[in-house]
Amino acid sequence: MIAFVTMATDQENIGREGFMARRIGTLSVAALALMSVAAAAQNAPTAQSVLQTVAQNLGSANLRCVTYTADNGYVGIVGQAHDIRDDWPRVQIANYSRTINFETKTSLEDRTIRQGNFPRVGGGGIPINGDQRQIAAVVERTAWNVSPMDNSATAQPGQADIRALDIVMNPHGFVKAAMAPGANPVLLTRYENGAVGTMAGHRYRKLNIISIQVMGKYRVNATMNDENLPERIETRIANPVRGDLNYEIEYSNWTNNNGVRYPGNYHQHTDWDNETQPPNYNGGHNSLGFNVTAVRPNDCGQALTVPPNVANAAAPAVTVTAQTLAPGVTYLTGGTHHSVAVEFRDYIALVEAPLNQERTLAVFNHVRGMYPNKPIKYVVNSHNHFDHLGGVRTAFHEGAAIITHSSNILFYKNEVLSHEPWTLEPDRLSLYPPTEYDEGYQFEPVDSTYTLSDGQRQLQVLYVQGSPHAEGMVMAYLPAEKILIEADIYTPPAAGAPMPMTPPAAAVNLYDNIKAYKIDVQTIAGLHGRSVPWAEFLRFVQKPN
Repeated sequence: MIAFVTMATDQENIGREGFMARRIGTLSVAALALMSVAAAAQNAPTAQSVLQTVAQNLGSANLRCVTYTADNGYVGIVGQAHDIRDDWPRVQIANYSRTINFETKTSLEDRTIRQGNFPRVGGGGIPINGDQRQIAAVVERTAWNVSPMDNSATAQPGQADIRALDIVMNPHGFVKAAMAPGANPVLLTRYENGAVGTMAGHRYRKLNIISIQVMGKYRVNATMNDENLPERIETRIANPVRGDLNYEIEYSNWTNNNGVRYPGNYHQHTDWDNETQPPNYNGGHNSLGFNVTAVRPNDCGQALTVPPNVANAAAPAVTVTAQTLAPGVTYLTGGTHHSVAVEFRDYIALVEAPLNQERTLAVFNHVRGMYPNKPIKYVVNSHNHFDHLGGVRTAFHEGAAIITHSSNILFYKNEVLSHEPWTLEPDRLSLYPPTEYDEGYQFEPVDSTYTLSDGQRQLQVLYVQGSPHAEGMVMAYLPAEKILIEADIYTPPAAGAPMPMTPPAAAVNLYDNIKAYKIDVQTIAGLHGRSVPWAEFLRFVQKPN
């Protein structure tokens, strides 16, 4: 074998030396870049470093508990807007105090509310007469209300998680929860431009978000501003109308209280603050706001223990009791909210699917037991308040078309019968969506009047004009039986109870609507309370026949 050897020229040697020099230079730059990246990574904030800075700014380390008082505030009554496009109706906070113990995970909230100067329209007890004192307690995940009259306790299992979350969503509570062993906080950094248009507030800025999971299912996110203070803490709560419902508190006007920083203003949202993004068919969001007047760090108040009757309280069973109002017309009671089943030749129409899936399924199953060969084809929805809307998703999933006022359709279609996943408390519609979810038969809109008829029986659905309780309210009327079915605008008091000195405006408006429609009513079946003869209603509203 002959080996061939090639000798390099001087020019080639110079080229190799230049190439090597350039390569060494490039590698040096790359190495320096890697060193810079490594140094930057070492100096980059972590969730723990951000939390430590925030905790130091807040003075959280030695804070075991806090008591604060407030005034100049309001409570928004969630799910009870007069018009679905309006914000939640408000009542005034007359007095407010709260004690939170972060070590024992307890809270005692004591507030007095009154109507104040807020509009006297909407649901949830509006208008409020006089002052109402409300005392709410929680120990870990056990909640109860305390009667101001005799200090008796009433279990509130449906409020337990929300009240426990409120402790975590306190600025100091969040920091303590996020720094606790096993919390595994996550840090995200994002840019935010704030609101737009007339709602514009914040400049374009970089923010740190700390996220944790609590109680095994709630994702809680805290936005830290450039002063390393929590300005917003947000999570989701389960709601039978909206599913995973946005729940957030914004904090501002910080004060220093013997080394403990505390927000001077609370501003709470329940549902999304999206009224600047048209079309606006769901305006409710502002649910609580007040100015803090005094902060007492490490004032723990009295120790809270769970009352025995609360600790041993069992969730009440859902019961359905049937009462015949007329042949083929059944009053379905047994809880706080009622329904009425009306038999037609080939189907059943149900007036109202209230509260939640559990209640509506119980009513559906009871009616199916009564009429095993007739489907519940229609459900009349009286109005858009959440306690009367909570079973509409279930009714739709069970095959019923929803009869409701036309002003409700966009909200119901886009926000109630929505595709959004329900992760906290999944219902049947979210777990098993039917094929006809979008392309099928969902609604029968009511403008002024709407009639269901099989040639023998009629059920008229009538728009309640000018109701101070809710815009888009309807009532149902059976002309042959002379039975009127209505919700909230007249709640018959208990038998023998005294009549009001001044009749409520909503009940007087109901009387005016009955007269305007020229319908002959002999019985009113309230979807709260009981059914009463027409003469009793006349005494209540102090009107002539």
